[in-house]
Amino acid sequence: MELAYYSDYAVRLVNTEQPERGGDTLTSVEAVRELFGPAKQAARRATESDVTRLRTVRSRLRAVFEAADRGDEVLAVDLLNALMMEFPVSPQISGHEFRDDDSRPKWHMHIADHAANATAGFTATACMGLAFHLTELGVDRLGICEAKPCRNAYLDTSTNRSRRYCSDRCATRANVAAYRARKRLESGRTAENAQASTARGER
Repeated sequence: MELAYYSDYAVRLVNTEQPERGGDTLTSVEAVRELFGPAKQAARRATESDVTRLRTVRSRLRAVFEAADRGDEVLAVDLLNALMMEFPVSPQISGHEFRDDDSRPKWHMHIADHAANATAGFTATACMGLAFHLTELGVDRLGICEAKPCRNAYLDTSTNRSRRYCSDRCATRANVAAYRARKRLESGRTAENAQASTARGER
């Protein structure tokens, strides 16, 4: 479904905050405009008020990802439904691309932007995209990165539903940390065994 593409809006917004590190990049109108990506026309409406509004939405969207990550599907859906009721969308059929074989448009669904402000437009788009992603692929496809202290949100698009990290970088860092922890544990056991052998020999 074309609208599932917009689920990335939700991920981009949630990941403007690094709660474990105390980081926040959503601090200016320019940061709000960057969230819109190629949708420059919608981004132009952003004002200082949208910084505060989107931070509130961000917390609510993070709660959706966290509930899904914990396996609480009902809560994740309830939280997302509450956002969609507050920020409704107007779907619209669009045909700005053409088929290869003739001049007929390739019809597909878009979200028409009739929102009162930039936050309402962005949130409606993000929530509808996330809803399509969730219903098409499953609630368990929404996750929170397991690599500490990252905690970024991500959408699992793997074929076997195996994703646990937001990026290859986090996956590598987590694997290296796990490897080092195993090595420390093995070294500790080797030292304990050596001490035990020495103690037996001395008896």
